[in-house]
Amino acid sequence: MRSEDGEGIMIDLSGMTITMASGKGGTGKTTVAVNLARLLAEAGQEVQYLDCDVEEPNGHIFLRPSIVSSSASRVMVPVVDQEKCTSCGECGAKCQFHAIVNLPGDTLIFPGLCHGCGLCSAVCPTGAITEGVRDIGVIEKGKDAKEIEFVHGILNVGEAMAVPLIKEVKSCRKDGYVQIVDAPPGTSCPVVATLNGSDAVIMVTEPTPFGLHDLKIAIDVARMLDIPTGVVVNKDHGGYPPLYDYLETSNIPVLAVIPEDAEIARHCSRGLIILESLPRCMDIFQSLAANLEGLLDTRSVHGRRAHL
Repeated sequence: MRSEDGEGIMIDLSGMTITMASGKGGTGKTTVAVNLARLLAEAGQEVQYLDCDVEEPNGHIFLRPSIVSSSASRVMVPVVDQEKCTSCGECGAKCQFHAIVNLPGDTLIFPGLCHGCGLCSAVCPTGAITEGVRDIGVIEKGKDAKEIEFVHGILNVGEAMAVPLIKEVKSCRKDGYVQIVDAPPGTSCPVVATLNGSDAVIMVTEPTPFGLHDLKIAIDVARMLDIPTGVVVNKDHGGYPPLYDYLETSNIPVLAVIPEDAEIARHCSRGLIILESLPRCMDIFQSLAANLEGLLDTRSVHGRRAHL
């Protein structure tokens, strides 16, 4: 990235996957994600926004895409023919997720625990188990006013496993586009599934003891996956020394600082893109984009992880 005539930036992040994550909810992760997506689109990049926070997606509130397609997301679930079943217990013994219980004369399936691996049907000696399907959510696709390609998943209420839906959202990625991925908060399996294959992670945190505690755990996850990581400090109110001390000693770069500002909060609460509704914030996101280039330089193009 480089400045031209003191205005704007030249950007080429084609094919890069940038994931926004946070150790806890409410840090402003989606705010940073949608504004960065808009900045890159305005700079002439082809951008795809993948909202993998499938339990509570909210990127659409800001980008307001026109949804052009909607399809059900399905996973395999075993179906037992009780007439063929001998209650031998082979399927239940082999299921590591304890999704099958064998009772005398009856075999029970617990769909919420089933991971759809198909092992039960493979080991059944009588062919009593076949593979059925069940809906776990919806995938919606569209475009926003700036031609950002938009994809999000909406997990069915009460569904226990988000990972299959997250993987399906990620499978919609388009080659050559900059992918801005909005991850779920926290550090559990859905977050790891979202982070896998990222070229860089932007951790969004707040300068509080709770924010710092959860940020440390989230950064440990990103390091375990060997992904370059930088931090955006949101709602900054003059500095929180323990946070900056940790980032300095851990060699984690601060990519941008967003001040605690009632006007920014009001615009966000109305679902507005703040770099457009508050032009004075443009420098913040241009700085973020410029610092992101330095973060990506820590990984050579030829050494990037395979996209999963």
